[in-house]
Amino acid sequence: MSISSLPFFAIVGIFAISAVFVWMAGTRLAIYGDEVSERLHLSREFIGLIFLAAVTELPEIVTTATAALNGNSSLVLGNLFGGITMNTAILAVIDFFVVRHALTSWPRKPNHALLAVLLIVLLALLLAITFIGDVAVVLNIGLAAICLSACYPIVIAMLRKFDGKNSWAPIDLPEDSKREIGAFLINNHLEKKSTRSLIFYSVIASFVILIAGVALAVAADSIAEKSSLGSSFIGVTLLAAATSLPELSTTLAAARIGAYTMAISNIFGSNLIMLALILPSDMVYRAGPILSEADPVTQFSIAIGIVVTAIYVVGILIRRTPTWWGAGLDSWLVMLVYVAMLASLYLFL
Repeated sequence: MSISSLPFFAIVGIFAISAVFVWMAGTRLAIYGDEVSERLHLSREFIGLIFLAAVTELPEIVTTATAALNGNSSLVLGNLFGGITMNTAILAVIDFFVVRHALTSWPRKPNHALLAVLLIVLLALLLAITFIGDVAVVLNIGLAAICLSACYPIVIAMLRKFDGKNSWAPIDLPEDSKREIGAFLINNHLEKKSTRSLIFYSVIASFVILIAGVALAVAADSIAEKSSLGSSFIGVTLLAAATSLPELSTTLAAARIGAYTMAISNIFGSNLIMLALILPSDMVYRAGPILSEADPVTQFSIAIGIVVTAIYVVGILIRRTPTWWGAGLDSWLVMLVYVAMLASLYLFL
């Protein structure tokens, strides 16, 4: 019996329970990842960009592959590119409730600005491709899908090479060593654990995120089936929000332990992986190049993804981001754009 055959309230219950498991596992994963980074002398930017971003994208990998296998290109593209804006808005939420200081004032290196600019370039190319269409080269796989996905390892290599450059200096920032989460401290508890144990716990948390995240996305898809809203709108909103919950929990946990740069890298890294997922989705989708199926909702969500990423680039480059009510002005603008996007999708598209 599939989830979609269950009563609506039962599906909502599955959604809520899965969300709790994703939240708990994501929180723990950020804590373990931060501790492992210190013990192995890895930068928080690297942990956020590679480890956390990859793990929190597991639900997207499964849901996009499933939707592509079912031939639902609108749901695939809406989930991927709506998720980019949703993920970026998570940084604004963190800035509002945790940081109490402009989040984009924290990066000590230009890595985050470089990553964000490269994301903007790739998203702009992606948007252009959705207008002119992709070209199938082999097995109905699009050339643009191959090229965009191939950019992922290139960008990672550029960032790793650039990581050693310390060309920026902190400006009037608090100490970055404050490490607390919620109302309780966990340092003493983690110090008693071996590095091997922490890695094992991280793997377990990753599996929990995968299983609960897939259940979360399937429940969201079933809720969409029982509603009158289209696949594109559901992909950009509900499904994107569901599959972005791991990013929210890990980013929130990272911010609470003072790992602000890891939080930013987690989000930008997740958005970069979204672009890399175009290729496997195209390989599973058999009706032709999947980017050629992009509709106005998909194109609009890509354009908004460019806008919110550009806003944070400006915040990082300014280095003294103005604050309003304890959060950076850039975060307020990002949240305003995100809310406006949802309203526009609902009312006009």
